[in-house]
Amino acid sequence: MRATQIVLVLFWLLCIHSPTLFCANVEYDHRALVIDGKRRVLISGSIHYPRSTPEMWPDLIQKSKDGGLDVIETYVFWNLNEPVRGQYDFDGRKDLVKFVKTVAAAGLYVHLRIGPYVCAEWNYGGFPLWLHFIPGIKFRTDNEPFKAEMKRFTAKIVDMIKEENLYASQGGPVILSQIENEYGNIDSAYGAAGKSYIKWAATMATSLDTGVPWVMCQQADAPDPIINTCNGFYCDQFTPNSNTKPKMWTENWSGWFLPFGGAVPYRPVEDLAFAVARFFQRGGTFQNYYMYHGGTNFDRTSGGPFIATSYDYDAPIDEYGIIRQPKWGHLKEVHKAIKLCEEALIATDPTITSLGPNLEAAVYKTGSVCAAFLANVDTKSDVTVNFSGNSYHLPAWSVSILPDCKNVVLNTAKINSASAISSFTTESLKEDIGSSEASSTGWSWISEPVGISKADSFPQTGLLEQINTTADKSDYLWYSLSIDYKGDAGSQTVLHIESLGHALHAFINGKLAGSQTGNSGKYKFTVDIPVTLVAGKNTIDLLSLTVGLQNYGAFFDTWGAGITGPVILKGLANGNTLDLSYQKWTYQVGLKGEDLGLSSGSSGQWNSQSTFPKNQPLIWYKTTFAAPSGSDPVAIDFTGMGKGEAWVNGQSIGRYWPTYVASDAGCTDSCNYRGPYSASKCRRNCGKPSQTLYHVPRSWLKPSGNILVLFEEKGGDPTQISFVTKQTESLCAHVSDSHPPPVDLWNSDTESGRKVGPVLSLTCPHDNQVISSIKFASYGTPLGTCGNFYHGRCSSNKALSIVQKACIGSSSCSVGVSSETFGNPCRGVAKSLAVEATCA
Repeated sequence: MRATQIVLVLFWLLCIHSPTLFCANVEYDHRALVIDGKRRVLISGSIHYPRSTPEMWPDLIQKSKDGGLDVIETYVFWNLNEPVRGQYDFDGRKDLVKFVKTVAAAGLYVHLRIGPYVCAEWNYGGFPLWLHFIPGIKFRTDNEPFKAEMKRFTAKIVDMIKEENLYASQGGPVILSQIENEYGNIDSAYGAAGKSYIKWAATMATSLDTGVPWVMCQQADAPDPIINTCNGFYCDQFTPNSNTKPKMWTENWSGWFLPFGGAVPYRPVEDLAFAVARFFQRGGTFQNYYMYHGGTNFDRTSGGPFIATSYDYDAPIDEYGIIRQPKWGHLKEVHKAIKLCEEALIATDPTITSLGPNLEAAVYKTGSVCAAFLANVDTKSDVTVNFSGNSYHLPAWSVSILPDCKNVVLNTAKINSASAISSFTTESLKEDIGSSEASSTGWSWISEPVGISKADSFPQTGLLEQINTTADKSDYLWYSLSIDYKGDAGSQTVLHIESLGHALHAFINGKLAGSQTGNSGKYKFTVDIPVTLVAGKNTIDLLSLTVGLQNYGAFFDTWGAGITGPVILKGLANGNTLDLSYQKWTYQVGLKGEDLGLSSGSSGQWNSQSTFPKNQPLIWYKTTFAAPSGSDPVAIDFTGMGKGEAWVNGQSIGRYWPTYVASDAGCTDSCNYRGPYSASKCRRNCGKPSQTLYHVPRSWLKPSGNILVLFEEKGGDPTQISFVTKQTESLCAHVSDSHPPPVDLWNSDTESGRKVGPVLSLTCPHDNQVISSIKFASYGTPLGTCGNFYHGRCSSNKALSIVQKACIGSSSCSVGVSSETFGNPCRGVAKSLAVEATCA
């Protein structure tokens, strides 16, 4: 053999015997991504490496694989990985290469969305703040300073991936890369410079020679060979900008993000499954869930402003890494059903016909291979349709999938998967005994000085914009001023303040006089604070704070924050006013406690005197604690606190704000999945705090001697804080006698297919658990929802004993849903089986 042949043979042997080597040539045509000469139907899900921990990654990725995913999609976070220009950080949660290798070890592909603008409800859209201070720079447009920095970082990431042989062309898992992100939503604001910028970005990306295709999402004019893709709740109507490109969906929003002050959004799985099936029905071959695991906005990474610390997103895997049922399980069945159609899907384009008003059939047929999708897009009425000589019942807002064009393997509105009720068990904060610093409460504290306390403060005439002043090194900026008041002591006046946001606390002579905050829809605010002045010198200290920087919109990098003014004292003697806006203010970036490193808890200045400061502003608190026992996920319940940030063993678990309560309006007890979904359609938790529980990764905890530090800016009582651990309380399933059998039991042969009926299945969430009790079982016409099932007018008296016999003592069980199993308690009536079980 020639040397080149020997190398090829060795490479081929490595590909065969190494599970982390994919050795793929990735191309595309009008139908699909083409991997090693074969078109592929690919199911993908977003997991962002910094929103979880390296210790969580293998489990999250395996659960994604078990759920039927082929690809993991992640953004690359520029501000996280290059916090200082030219200084890179890829340690811990920031270790992009380790994350990609972990995905590869599970045998999955990777879509690397380099951007480097990401949006993602992430601080400043992922851009580092130092970028803002480069002379002459303008973001995301045909601007030479910006393009130079964007190319440098993009090339850095590409080179890193190449050095580790992680592109598919090198035997790695990365089959796609993305440049820019949703620019088409806002590019009109940039005019001609925006158009030329997109062309430059495409040329720059392809010049990096990754060996895999590049995509741009929401970019209808993406230049060849860049694939333009769709983001949204529905993308079945999307068409690529060239018939040489496949139809790809880079963001199918599995739920929505949570803002502080907002109710908790969720998306019913029936609607999500409907959207997925419709996309593949109408020619799609690559679909990605945003998010499949949302995770947590640790540190000060949340954007917005006002994006909450939880980034759960109602994803199939919840913030804590627990499978969310029935969303995960039902989508897994959808993925299996679609994969049964793969041979037909990749072979040809669909033939789409109308079966009546709001009724549609799509057929993929070539030779002996045939698959069909039947859709009822009506939002109210179920119908029975005739298709190819057979009759099919289609619930409203559903798609039936027929892998052989005859037999229904799945209908998106009919859920076979079990659901689960999770609960949180509260544990008091178990202080470690013996700390010399702790008071009788178990807490020690340090007061943060009001106003100017640091040597690096500086004077400036007029009011400064906050982001330009702090460079986002801290949420906090002090504006401090002394005035000489010649009126009467104890005189009442009003301090009028106008701010770009996001919040402020006003102190007069060292005492908190009032506070104000914007919200996720309106960051600017105006406030009138009644104040009492003394005769002579008075100090006015205004603490302005940000709650995550803007991450979306044209020119978002120019949107400011902080007190813009005017700042006016109104109601002085004789009705006069005093404009303070143009006086000489003294400024301090950040807090003294931040400079002292109090977040680590290691400073020796902590106070443990008997007078414990509760419900006072600007207090640092510290305690030591033992970790909750067991292995269940852990959170801290911050009920009793106001607003601030928390650290566990020096790791920031994010901003807490349990006092920001959602509006009373806009929530419903249940959400009708039928009809188009929007971010405000389905919400829970109205009239309650947006977030009280804050995730603490288990890997950050030791069995004992853990240090919890809080900075409380408004006032709270840390002795009310508690730990909670999350468990699955109940498993439930509700399957009708008209449900298709589980996808795994599907058989294309019509006769044998008729012998298999619907099945109710339950599986305990952990391998070491068995089903310990059946709390409810009813066959007939049961009503209610998981946790609140009750018997209907018709019920078999044998249901409970049959289910108990089949399930108790086993880690999983399956029961056929039919009158043959349970008898026929009411003839001529559609029946179903509802079960609630517990595992132990």
